[in-house]
Amino acid sequence: MAMSSGGGGAGLSNEPNVTPMIDVLLVLLIIFMAVLPSMRKAIDIQLPDPNPTVVPANTKSDQIVLEVHANQQFAINTASVTGLDALKQKLHDIYDARPEKIIFIKGDSTVKYADVIAAMDIARGAIGQHCVIGVPPKDTPGGAAAPAAK
Repeated sequence: MAMSSGGGGAGLSNEPNVTPMIDVLLVLLIIFMAVLPSMRKAIDIQLPDPNPTVVPANTKSDQIVLEVHANQQFAINTASVTGLDALKQKLHDIYDARPEKIIFIKGDSTVKYADVIAAMDIARGAIGQHCVIGVPPKDTPGGAAAPAAK
């Protein structure tokens, strides 16, 4: 009883079987090719007009700017108002007849942030729950509307 090894005496073969490795490589390649387009993120931006139109200086502006100064001093379009009650009454007088209820609030750099917020609350109460926009003063470095509470 003799045993025969199937190779006809050639011995063992130690060549690696690379077929499964190539299959895995191809599957990974297909996965990355399918996922790559969905990984790209686009950001929609709107750039400013390179040739803006210049507004003539004579144009009448109907914007209302509320300036908040120290010691409950306010200015509505450079008209001085003293006290919170007077401010509320003046804002009611201005905005009760206006269809567009937008106000710009500008805080002085010496005013506490809480005073600016109180003025915004009074404006919101006088105008209603419409658009109240806070604007930092032009002369404040860093664009802060008012310094933090002192």
